[in-house]
Amino acid sequence: MTDQPLEGVTVADFGQFIAGPLVGQLLSDLGARVVKVEPIQGDAARAASDLGSAMIQTNNRDKQSLALDLRRPEGFEIARRLLVASDVLIENMRPGAMDRLNLSAESVNAINPRLVYLSITAFGKGEQQPRPGLDIAAQAESGMMSVTGEANGGPLRVGFTVVDNATGYAATAAVLAALLKRERTGRGSVIDISLLEVAVHLQGTAWTTLFDTGVEPERSGNGYPNAAPAADVLTVRDGAIVVSAYTPAHWTRLCSALNRPDLVTHPSYATNDARVTNRAGLISELTAALASYDAAGAVEFLNSHGIVAGVVRSYRQVVQSEDAQRLDLFPRTGPDFGYHYPATPFSFRGTRRKQSHSAPALGADSRAVMLDLGYSPAFIDHLVASGVVGDPT
Repeated sequence: MTDQPLEGVTVADFGQFIAGPLVGQLLSDLGARVVKVEPIQGDAARAASDLGSAMIQTNNRDKQSLALDLRRPEGFEIARRLLVASDVLIENMRPGAMDRLNLSAESVNAINPRLVYLSITAFGKGEQQPRPGLDIAAQAESGMMSVTGEANGGPLRVGFTVVDNATGYAATAAVLAALLKRERTGRGSVIDISLLEVAVHLQGTAWTTLFDTGVEPERSGNGYPNAAPAADVLTVRDGAIVVSAYTPAHWTRLCSALNRPDLVTHPSYATNDARVTNRAGLISELTAALASYDAAGAVEFLNSHGIVAGVVRSYRQVVQSEDAQRLDLFPRTGPDFGYHYPATPFSFRGTRRKQSHSAPALGADSRAVMLDLGYSPAFIDHLVASGVVGDPT
């Protein structure tokens, strides 16, 4: 696909770990040229064992890696030249790090007023003593962990880096809006976003419920605490499914499909409030009604009656599922395209990139990027030899 939406846009990606690099990855998937600007020792994720390797491979496909010692004047000058030629800067370094490198928003916008400058922090600007932070700290301090887990258990984190990933998507939306604004006004923007703000925003309906009712959300395991059946898990012959049918119309339809019209008017289940109060009995009744089905059959049956349901799948089962094959959810990357990665979840007229190049080695594109910036091969050799520029060759 050659007419990608962001073709011609250059992104200087100073991101580390997940949130920042994910923004660059999404912009790359939309057609931008993304230069990953790394310290000489590399993105910190490169040294974080298997987890770090997965972060690098997932969030840095199709980028160029430029390894620089930004504390050296020559390294700073290379970064300055890149930023003059860039449309977007992404950074999620520790608070104050870009200021110490003389790469603050004010400094960079002085040399490129059209630049969109994205800054991702853990807890937002204006802290008296800025704190470092990762996904887990935002999950903890946003209330998210307090509502995750079984009712009688302790707080739990969501089982993947939900805040980092959501921040990547929210920040990408802001960058795209800023690029549109620039097309209209000719001026760049400074975007500030934090993991904490995103984590709170993700829980919007829970906050509204708290403010409307005064009732503090609590852990309730599966199922919504104030609706039933809603995301409730039912055991079937070969596993489990989730079912959601809590509106009056959907509840009536579910009871009719299960040939249990008596449940519609049963005092324990006639209203949503009654079903929430008697959730254990409700799940028992629904499980018994679906006892003869396997998971796929139960979902097919319920879907055919307009009921929302899904199979609870393991990761391997997802990869093997018909949906994954139909949507090409796991295309290939890497040497000889032998590795899989989760596809970017959007397409244009049904077309998206089917294959992708794996994340670059540290400094793999330093020479190519510097040649594009006007440096001579001899001077590049000098900078590599002096340790200003990283080059794996």
